[in-house]
This record gives sequence, C-alpha cells and structure tokens, in this order.
Amino acid sequence: MKADLQSTLPRPALDRTLDRANSDVVLIVDDVPDNLAMLHDALDESGYTVLVATHGEGALQRAAQVFPDIILLDAMMPGMDGFEVARRLKATPQTAHIPIVFMTGLTDTEYLVAALECGGVDYVTKPIKPKEVLARMAVHLQGAREKRQARSALDAFGYASITVRVSDGRLMWQTPLARDLLLRYYGTDAPTTPIPVLTWLRRHVQAREPLNEPPRLSIEQGAQRLTFRLHQQIGDSEGGGDWLIIMQEVSDASVIESIALSFKLTPREAEVLYWVVKGKINRDIGDIVGSSPMTVKKHLERVFVKLGVETRTAAAAMVMQRIRQLQPHFEA
Repeated sequence: MKADLQSTLPRPALDRTLDRANSDVVLIVDDVPDNLAMLHDALDESGYTVLVATHGEGALQRAAQVFPDIILLDAMMPGMDGFEVARRLKATPQTAHIPIVFMTGLTDTEYLVAALECGGVDYVTKPIKPKEVLARMAVHLQGAREKRQARSALDAFGYASITVRVSDGRLMWQTPLARDLLLRYYGTDAPTTPIPVLTWLRRHVQAREPLNEPPRLSIEQGAQRLTFRLHQQIGDSEGGGDWLIIMQEVSDASVIESIALSFKLTPREAEVLYWVVKGKINRDIGDIVGSSPMTVKKHLERVFVKLGVETRTAAAAMVMQRIRQLQPHFEA
C-alpha cells in the first residue's frame, strides 16, 4: 500500500515521495473515517497514490502542497463544507484546473446543481460504490491528462498559454513558460493579469462584432518581442467567459539569422535589411547597429544586388514574404 502522506511534510518532501510518472494522485476529503478507509483501500489497490483530508482546511492545505490529479470531495462536512472548498480551489490559479468529483448523500436537484456550479465536474451519491467512483474518475483523469499533455507540448515548442477570466480579470492558470514570460515582461504572476493584456482581451470580447481572430498584442523588450493571440473561449460565456491565450516570444536575432541564410547575406547585411523591413531609415539603422548612415547605404547597395532588386520597398517586400513563410506570426 502506498503510504498516506502527512500534511506536515514540506512540499519538496511530498514531491519526492509521489511517483507521478507511474501513478495518478487522488485526494479524498471526507469527515467519516469509514468512508475514507473504504475509498483509500479501493483506490490504492487500483494503483493510485492516495492522500486524505478530514476537513475543509486540511483539503485546501493538501491541494496547495501536492496539486493532486483529481479530488473526491464530500459535500457536507462540519465547518467549511465541500461547496466552499471547491469555490476556493477554483479561485486559486494553482488548483483551479484540478477536477473535483463531489460525494454527496443529498440527491435534491438544487444540491447537485450547486455542486456543479461551484466547480465540480461530476458527482457520486452515497452510499459510495467504489467501482462507480473508479469509472467516473477514469473519465475525468483522461481529460485532465490530455490537457496537461497539450500544455506541455505548447511549452516545448515555445508557445506558452494562459487562461484569463474576463469578468474579474483573474489569470486562472498558466503553463511554466507563461509564468516565466509574464514575470520577465510585466513583473506579474497569477492571479494577476497584466493590465495591457486584460484591456486587449476585453476590447475584443466586448466588441459588438468580435473578429474571428483579432489583431495580436505585442510588447517589445530589447531585441525580443512577446506576442499574444486569442485561441478560444472555454467554459461558460456568462460575463465574457474564460479565454485561452497563446503567447510566443520572438527574437530579432532568430529572424536576422533566417534572413541571412535565406538570401546568402552576411550577418551585418541581414541585420541592416531586417531594420529596413521594420521601417527604419538609414540614420536610425546606423544608430542601432553602430555604423554611419553612409556605411548602412553601402550595405544596402550590396543587398540590392544579391536580391536582384533596386529599391528598399522591393527588398522589404521580398524579405517579408520569406519571413512569413518561415515564421508565420512575425509582425513588421
């Protein structure tokens, strides 16, 4: 049997103990010891790593320490009930993504609706039937697993993602790469959404005729640029809904390298041509690259010969076409 972990352990110790590669982590929250024992044994025998909490505060502490893959939550407990526990978990970006399955002896429609409205994805009625619980869990764990894999894949390819709730502006969750980028460019972290990002999102959502894909938001930091694009709305549309936003950092250096390789230019020629594409005049380009305007002009003359064009406009158009083939989200 996998040992139940004590809530007094610090989070690093918990992380070392949990075998997340081979076992999903389940947090059971119930104030009745017999219920905990029955579910613990059934889930442990099925290969899950099982944690328990006997009250609402303990559940919140465990969830914040371990970030379980799924939570089985008793609806009616003394003190903080399951509905309040769920609301707090969903209001916290680090735990908002965790699926919650309610366990309740209340079968009236109003209670079942309340369980779903406060963040539950499903419910099972008491007396608990372990086989039913296992079947329900398997469905929701598969969905959560697919979402985690999709987010990890986005990060691996340099596309970070966040979800923002329009009504109150809260950043509901973020991938590790997204967290790093937002800290670096805006100095903010969840649940705070950077004001420019929230303003851009609300402008689109509140438009009378929203575009299928509105103009991207960009912020420059030195030789790098962070772009945001709306991917899709998720969840209820009330109050504007929650929106999945994809972020990507683009480096001037990578674009300049692509130009040099594509047109067989020297690094300096490619750099000068890049700033022509960005609309800079020779004097400004000279200031950027550390050369005189006359030197910039000589670089451009050689570039025109290599590209077979006679004007800046023609050169810029040719380069833009090639860049957008290689980097579709590039913006001049």
